[in-house]
Amino acid sequence: MFDFTMELAGRKIAVSANFERTREYCQAYLTEGEPDFSVTVGMEELAWEHRNAKKEKLHDSFPGDRVPPPFLEQAALYRMIANRMLEYDTVLFHGSAISVDGQGYLFTALSGTGKSTHTALWRSHFGDRAVMVNDDKPLLRVTKEGVFVCGTPWNGKHNLGCNISVPLKGICVLNRGAENTIRTLTPSEAIPYLLQQSYIPPETAAAAKVMSLLGAITSCTGLYSLHCNMNPEAAVVAYNGMNGKEN
Repeated sequence: MFDFTMELAGRKIAVSANFERTREYCQAYLTEGEPDFSVTVGMEELAWEHRNAKKEKLHDSFPGDRVPPPFLEQAALYRMIANRMLEYDTVLFHGSAISVDGQGYLFTALSGTGKSTHTALWRSHFGDRAVMVNDDKPLLRVTKEGVFVCGTPWNGKHNLGCNISVPLKGICVLNRGAENTIRTLTPSEAIPYLLQQSYIPPETAAAAKVMSLLGAITSCTGLYSLHCNMNPEAAVVAYNGMNGKEN
């Protein structure tokens, strides 16, 4: 086994993994000190991920139609950590998160809608002011001071993200459109979209916890719907709309 400690969203996690590549994958998040909790990836977790990979037809993405065991372990690890992080008021979310001037903006939509393409427009427009937090699976941490969006090693096929945590300014649901327009959403409008993109364990108690956290997030975070094309103007419209500025 390969043992290491990593820190995510302010929590230290002791990990026992089967492959050295898993520790290398988490390299940017390695730390020392007393862990808040520990996880061990066993054969049962790897077998579950193998069955899930077949179900999701992930084999097609790898040479020889065989998902590498280290990939399965990395997937098992994020699910196990996501389960435990709920105890610390933190939920794993599917979206592309970017920071501009120290404030986080999170874009979510169904796969293939253009989340990564949209945040690329932000990086192009804002230059050094913009930093990618995570391009696939950030953590949302709910605190008394507000909601923070936090980086994780699971940062998408383009490996865009870093080990930072920033206050979450707004969450925006992306839709493709011929023109760039943005409007605010009410919590009741936003929550169905957010539920689709949140990692929800099958246990009833865990699902209830996710719902509670989403309620807290939507009560103190700006919520928006953006119809956009892939022109550079889309980044300006989104940023202005999420900061109360006229376009």
